[in-house]
Amino acid sequence: MSFAELLARLGGMGRFQVTYVAALAVPLLMLASHNLLQNFTAGVPEHHCRPRPAANASAGPAPLLVAVPLDGHRRPQRCRRYVELQWHLLGANGTANGMANAMVNGMANGTAKGMANGTANGMANAMVNGMANGMANAMVNGMANGMANAMVNGMANGMANAMVNGMANGMANAMVNGMVKGMANGMAKGTANGTAGDVPTEPCRDGWTYVDGVFTDTIITEWDLVCESRRLRQLAQSIYMGGILLGSGLFGVLSDKFGRRALLCWCYLQLGVTGVGTAAAPSFPLYCLLRFLTGLAVAGVSLNSASLCMEWIPTEARAVVGTINGYSYTLGQFVLAGAAFALPRWRQLQLVVSLPFFLFFLYSWLFVESARWQVTSGRADLALRGLRKVARINGRKEEGDKLSEEALRALVLEGPGRAGGAVAALVRTPGMRTVSCGVAFVWFSTSFAYYGLAMDLQGFGVDVYLSQLVFGAVDIPAKFLSVLAISGLGRRAAQGGALALAGLCILANILVPSELPTLRMALAVVGKGSLAASFNCAYIFTGELFPTIIRQTGMGLGGTMARVGGMVAPLVRLAADVTPALPLVIYGAAPLVSAVATALLPETRNVPLPETVRDVERRAGRLRDEDVAVPLSSTKSKDGA
Repeated sequence: MSFAELLARLGGMGRFQVTYVAALAVPLLMLASHNLLQNFTAGVPEHHCRPRPAANASAGPAPLLVAVPLDGHRRPQRCRRYVELQWHLLGANGTANGMANAMVNGMANGTAKGMANGTANGMANAMVNGMANGMANAMVNGMANGMANAMVNGMANGMANAMVNGMANGMANAMVNGMVKGMANGMAKGTANGTAGDVPTEPCRDGWTYVDGVFTDTIITEWDLVCESRRLRQLAQSIYMGGILLGSGLFGVLSDKFGRRALLCWCYLQLGVTGVGTAAAPSFPLYCLLRFLTGLAVAGVSLNSASLCMEWIPTEARAVVGTINGYSYTLGQFVLAGAAFALPRWRQLQLVVSLPFFLFFLYSWLFVESARWQVTSGRADLALRGLRKVARINGRKEEGDKLSEEALRALVLEGPGRAGGAVAALVRTPGMRTVSCGVAFVWFSTSFAYYGLAMDLQGFGVDVYLSQLVFGAVDIPAKFLSVLAISGLGRRAAQGGALALAGLCILANILVPSELPTLRMALAVVGKGSLAASFNCAYIFTGELFPTIIRQTGMGLGGTMARVGGMVAPLVRLAADVTPALPLVIYGAAPLVSAVATALLPETRNVPLPETVRDVERRAGRLRDEDVAVPLSSTKSKDGA
């Protein structure tokens, strides 16, 4: 009897398992808040140098125009100010504008007078000429008729001439006015800019002034992480992801030695303590240290929650439980957006997303330790006690009473012995090398591009709170569609297609100008949804690529590469100093390269799971008798758990 069969006898996916999964899923919901927290606690508000104090302090602060130069968009520069206050810039602008107004007004008045005089003179001349002509005609045709015709014709001709002359003069005056206005405005701007451009500037020696807006109180404003110190913002996120990377390996080893439940309880407590400590951090170095320790705990919570879920639920329910855990993370992004909107101060937000882990710590003592781990570690008596408790909760008390320590020890004897050499098996044979390299590419690029997009909400020119909601919402249909694609198109096509679509959307954003924020946001949302679908595909595809005997080791390889990608992603943002488009080029190229690598992996849809390395080599068409005989053993049960 295998362990999976034992769980089925004790109720399968019964009341205990449902409650257990729910209790483990709620903390996962809060993990998203910590992973994406710096989108809000490290938001960058508009800022400029604090103006140099005026010589006469009683006169108040100096106007910004005379203290800080303007950038190409006529906004105050963020990182430079004038060495000396440029009071003459106020006078230069006033003089130029005055000249412009005088020239325009003078020309307008002159034009108006000219039109009036021209019209009057034209009418008078027409009447005189018309009368003279009429008198001459009258001498021939008759005095009475001639005078009448002369007056009528003369007045008509005069009025026509006046209208023509007036229109011509008006058009000419309009052209002159336009030229004068343009010259005057050019003089105004040129005088100010030319004068400012020749004046020496200096860095912000007296600090910065932050403009009230979306972000009013963040670690940026508290420790002035702008200009020369702006790289520290990305460094802080990379330090946090480095903690997750180290924690993935550290707590994986410790959980095998001390148990899943004990380590999970500790990680809940550590996450709560370090999270609250981060909210009270008095300096940036201490903030980074506490964020690193938080990352360690986040990795421990994620790893041990997944282990307990997988080891207590039946095989047929694993896909459903995995989806539930994935959607918990998605809902956590909504929670973060709401909390950040309600709590604009970064310390308050940090505190609110950390305090719930003390509650999780308290109820985690009610968790039942993994019976699989207890049996394999020689604690059959404790495993028996836990299994009987599960049977009682599921209404199968009689089945639980039938169990014995000898029967549980027999489960270990029926399975293979303890593992050895599993890591080396990942690259020992050609087929395994192909699988391992492909999986490494997929996980690294997916995480790398995912956090590259998700941690730059300010870069899309849309409200960050709305962006967070949309970024979270797109995961729901994306993960659902990924399941349909996996089932209908196959694992390889779904995985490669999701990566290729993500890469193309990211690269397309390079061509979209910043004046079209809606289009930029739409492309980013499609790209982020594609990466969420890629994550979903990777979990399933990776588990089917590796043989049962080293499947957990292969999954560990993928997880490690994902952590590396998440750690490197914030640092790539610094490449914007070279050219603004370079980070997007790198983020977009990585998924495209991985999409090509995915094409080299074998298709696993409707294919039996490989049990040994020989099965992998046979599937790849590279089986050569004894060349692939890899002596390994495993602690896994027959169901591959």
